[in-house]
Amino acid sequence: MAGETLFSAGLVAAGAVIGLVAWQGDPRLLPAAMLFPAIWSLAPYRAVASLASAAYFLAASRGLPQGVATFFASDLLTGIALWGIASIGFVLVHATLWTQRAGWSGPARYAIAAILMALPPFGIVGWAHPITAAGVIFPAMGWIGLLAAFMLLVGLASGRRWLPVALLLGLWGIAIVHWQPPPTPTGWVGVDTQLRDIIGPGTAYAFQTATIANVKAAVAAGAEVVVLPESAAGQWTATVERLWVERFRGQPAVIALGAILITREGYDNVLMEVSAAGARVLYRERMPVPVSMWRPWSDGSGSGSGARADFFANPVVTLAGRRIAPLICYEQLIVWPVLQSMLHTPDVIVSAGNGWWAAGTNIIAIQHANAEAWARLFGLPLVLAFNT
Repeated sequence: MAGETLFSAGLVAAGAVIGLVAWQGDPRLLPAAMLFPAIWSLAPYRAVASLASAAYFLAASRGLPQGVATFFASDLLTGIALWGIASIGFVLVHATLWTQRAGWSGPARYAIAAILMALPPFGIVGWAHPITAAGVIFPAMGWIGLLAAFMLLVGLASGRRWLPVALLLGLWGIAIVHWQPPPTPTGWVGVDTQLRDIIGPGTAYAFQTATIANVKAAVAAGAEVVVLPESAAGQWTATVERLWVERFRGQPAVIALGAILITREGYDNVLMEVSAAGARVLYRERMPVPVSMWRPWSDGSGSGSGARADFFANPVVTLAGRRIAPLICYEQLIVWPVLQSMLHTPDVIVSAGNGWWAAGTNIIAIQHANAEAWARLFGLPLVLAFNT
């Protein structure tokens, strides 16, 4: 009995360690997450599988309490509460599908769990998905690499897990030695900013002109396409649009910048395209951050209204003649938005975020790592633009 208790405690601790190691923000460490199904399948009881799943998820998302407290200007207890609530979906799926049965029952059930956590509704909070590491160990292999990574995860949940473990470790070692970040397309540049709460005061004239000056500096340095972070233009109005279009009239550059569009029901989190020809909505975010932005329980009126989720709309859009897969902030932490975009064969991944609230955490680094891993998997160039 003591030995079994010690073994169970070791599995829970291993789940936490894997979560800590894999989700630090270095893409080369992501393959550590692929060891999770081995931990899960070794659990002697459902309760142990549940605790190991919780330990993995909570360790992987450890930056959330501080980020939530900063975003809502609340105490850390609020962040801890939402941290725990966010883990419920992951734990529920893995606890329900865990089994003691031998043979292929366990691997088949893990396959179902992995699919459920990648797709809505559970995929809406499907952070820290081990499949994200596919691009690290199978670079430029696209859908074949994704399938190979999925089969490796399933094998790691089997009774003959030692061979998949050895294969994973070998591929991981090779990946670390040969890792190269995805390139940026020639003539494209992502401009990072360091502005706090840019959704609100970002409409100020001084702010807009300073941001425009940054873009013009990038264009003067040779940029043809400039990408700015999520919400970089603040609230988009007719006046703001006129200012941006006028400042770039006669310029050959194309700018993609985040903005907020107010609607009757709340607002849309978007990327705008600005050029000498005018401005247009380039992309509407498919999956805003639940609770802080997306509030499906809201009646669409009053201060409680949030951002609209467009879910499966506009997975690929055209910018400067190239098909891009846009990922705004939260979409970089979950699986289904990028896979939906990849079904439409884009030429570039554009990853924009507004992470002022995540200062002091590893959330932005994880977003970068995820975007790099997906770009590597599909052999695509990547443009990053973040407000920190």
